[in-house]
Amino acid sequence: MYRTITALVKQVQSKNSTLPMSEDGVISTAPKQQSFDDQRRTELFLKDQIPLPLAYGGYFVVAAVSIVTLPHIFPQLKWYYILVAYLFAPVLAFCNAYGCGLTDWSLASTYGKLAIFTIGAWAGAAHGGVLAGLAACGVMMSIVSTASDLMQDFKTGYLTLASPRSMFVSQVIGTAMGCVIAPCVFWLFYKAFPIATPDSEYPAPYALVYRNIAILGVEGVRSLPRHCLTLCC
Repeated sequence: MYRTITALVKQVQSKNSTLPMSEDGVISTAPKQQSFDDQRRTELFLKDQIPLPLAYGGYFVVAAVSIVTLPHIFPQLKWYYILVAYLFAPVLAFCNAYGCGLTDWSLASTYGKLAIFTIGAWAGAAHGGVLAGLAACGVMMSIVSTASDLMQDFKTGYLTLASPRSMFVSQVIGTAMGCVIAPCVFWLFYKAFPIATPDSEYPAPYALVYRNIAILGVEGVRSLPRHCLTLCC
């Protein structure tokens, strides 16, 4: 996060500056002119922007819905855990989108693990910290991954002269459909096959990995096997 903020500050400071360019051995400080295609793309992309009140209002509405509904689904995940997650999520989502734009690699799962450790340790073992951490991981990953995916879509829209507002509306519609389709598909597999068992066709190894991460976040290093830290050192 520190490196991301530092890079942004340097970029803003040098936004209006000009760097010397060499053409045939002659140094020139004139800024490089954009091509007609780039000018057209920039003009169209900035013309159809998403209104800031709509963006802020949508985020507050989604946060309110999550705060109200998720504690009923996961009683261990208290409403104030979700509130804290939504307060810190925009910063982490920005860092993930910025890093994904530079490296084409989303670290949404890493930020989700951060939520597991934070919320799990906050809740504690006596208050269902394992389930609370795993549920908070799902909340954080959905926010962070959506931000990076939308930025990638905006880049594609910029190159293809697509309307960013139309792409945003499509993203909202697709996300709303996923809220219904994804649980139905999971429930279908859950009822049709023995999931997360060693002899199953769908052993779900990541479920075991994330469960152990949550246990580690709640119980600390004492939950690790004996001499584990010694081997790591």
